[in-house]
Amino acid sequence: MTDQLALDQQLCFALYSASRSMTAVYRPKLEAMGLTYPQYLVMLALWEQREGRSVGELCAALKLDSGTLSPLLKRLEVAGLVTRNRSAVDERRVEIELTESGRALRARACGIPAEIGEAAGMSSEDIGTLYALLQRLNGALSAHTAKEN
Repeated sequence: MTDQLALDQQLCFALYSASRSMTAVYRPKLEAMGLTYPQYLVMLALWEQREGRSVGELCAALKLDSGTLSPLLKRLEVAGLVTRNRSAVDERRVEIELTESGRALRARACGIPAEIGEAAGMSSEDIGTLYALLQRLNGALSAHTAKEN
């Protein structure tokens, strides 16, 4: 009989452990670019857009609150990768724009997904399947949380 409370039987622990391992594989690649993993996620969201995004839009895209995102943006601004400016139309809105250095950094990051895929030791089909399952899990858990609140 399997102990349902055994650590190695917990989905949450498998996800947590895999996340830590994934971040560890990213770390040296990102350090070479002067980024932390959370900063890299912010840059990914910004690279998707041709125009700037507001702090609120980034919070939604990254599923972070502004108290977590603001320090990341400040460090990226100090590093010369982004600028933060109040909107001329709505002073409550802070817009984030990539600098030329921030845009140029994208070219250095282009090989990272393939390197991570290779490190994962999974076929592209397996990665696609895992991604789809994680998206489904995230959607279900988000819907459950929204229902409870």
